[in-house]
Amino acid sequence: MSSKLDPKEGVLVRFLGSQDYEHVWQTMQDFTNYRNADTIDEIWVLQHAPVFTQGQAGKAEHMLDQGHIPLVQSDRGGQVTYHGPGQLMVYLMLDLKRLSIGVRSLVSAMEKALIDCLHDYGISANADVKAPGVYVGGSKIASLGLRVRRGCSFHGLALNVDMDLSPFARINPCGYPSLDMVQMIDFSKLIKFDQVAYDMSQKLVDQLQYQQVNKTQQPWVNTIEYN
Repeated sequence: MSSKLDPKEGVLVRFLGSQDYEHVWQTMQDFTNYRNADTIDEIWVLQHAPVFTQGQAGKAEHMLDQGHIPLVQSDRGGQVTYHGPGQLMVYLMLDLKRLSIGVRSLVSAMEKALIDCLHDYGISANADVKAPGVYVGGSKIASLGLRVRRGCSFHGLALNVDMDLSPFARINPCGYPSLDMVQMIDFSKLIKFDQVAYDMSQKLVDQLQYQQVNKTQQPWVNTIEYN
């Protein structure tokens, strides 16, 4: 672990516990708006309280029964999905130009990292070129949704680890009617959320070929606008 990161080679991974979706969304936007060529890339690892989020391409008919769960109109790609406790969220604030990768390559790296992580837990998974995400036997276990602004990504992926899946029945997940959702705990009772969070972040670091990594539990705080 390096104490000082080189922006061209390093990444800072933040383990942030449980966070409100709208707060994190706003913070991602602030980070992206204020970053510059010398800003270190960051990966944020966390989970959310129950919330439905509708992507930019989202259609109202895919929200079947909102009930008491909040619905947030987000600026990520994709359709409606659900986030809740026990679902691993990993947000990727990356300078794609500096990494010399495009959006499609980033999506492929995310899918490969997910598949590798699941494989380590004895779960055989695959991607689908027609529908971004990761699947186990035709059922979806992980969803992807990104936004790119000024060549920098934010938003990221959601991996179902050990959660209440019932809210997915209130939507057409990712715009697909009757899409079956599964989670890691369905395949192994030895799953520990915090360990999966650590393992998944490391798989992403490996796929993106960062040479230096720092880790923290401190949230990002914008000090630039006050200078």
